[in-house]
Amino acid sequence: MPNLLDVHTHIHFPWYDQDREEVIKRAQTAGVKMICVGTQAATSQSAIELAKKYPKDIWAAVGFHPSHLSESWHHDRKEQKEPAREKFDAEKLRRLAQDPKVVAIGECGLDYYRLAENREPQIKKQKEVFAEQIKLAQTLNKPLMMHTRPTAETDDAYEDTLEVLKENPVSVPKINHFYVGSLTITKKMLEAGFYFTFGGVITFTDAYDTILNYIPLDRILLETDAPYVAPEPYRGKRNEPAYIVETAKKLAELRGDSYEKIAETTTGTAYKIFKLSA
Repeated sequence: MPNLLDVHTHIHFPWYDQDREEVIKRAQTAGVKMICVGTQAATSQSAIELAKKYPKDIWAAVGFHPSHLSESWHHDRKEQKEPAREKFDAEKLRRLAQDPKVVAIGECGLDYYRLAENREPQIKKQKEVFAEQIKLAQTLNKPLMMHTRPTAETDDAYEDTLEVLKENPVSVPKINHFYVGSLTITKKMLEAGFYFTFGGVITFTDAYDTILNYIPLDRILLETDAPYVAPEPYRGKRNEPAYIVETAKKLAELRGDSYEKIAETTTGTAYKIFKLSA
């Protein structure tokens, strides 16, 4: 089978501390390479360290997740061993981002999903931190890996993402991680030059079928977002990069394409925009 690239995974998180080497070996056997994505300085640093340990298989992205700015922040034990909430440090992130193993800035963006009371100050802060990372991506000429999660059944965070980028224009590739937008906002995002990542969720719901057939294949990237949202037949288990094969199979089925075409196109696009060498 052709190789695949998991463009967004978190196997550097503590949930893999007991068997990380075995997880990587399973990915290697499945022909899967990966980008480990940071969510704040600590996980960005561990992503870089893992990428250096496995230079032929792993690259890193560094960023500050918008949920870490939320008043409703909670300690995710999958992500962090200790309940220590970081503050955004632009200079620390800049130093990390200059490492040659770092191929993207993110995940960063806007997350309105769990904002309840006192929304406006939190949204304002998210936009400010997002803008800082947009500028960093442009300065370092590295793609922007965005986490954008709107309020349920709306496109509000996507609309605001477009506005923030209009105020802070970039020439680097713009990637919507774990995309959940409507057809209306998808059209706007396509016109603005975005790429879109999809993961295991497409294997157990038909909610994405229309979007997956509307977006040109050369704008689609594959991800796991491991340890979260494992595809069928692994649903409910801890996700891992090797499982991305199931997502590629489902995308081929939905689009009426061969698995080989899906693998070659999505991987080729990823290698191009992240400037990777085989």
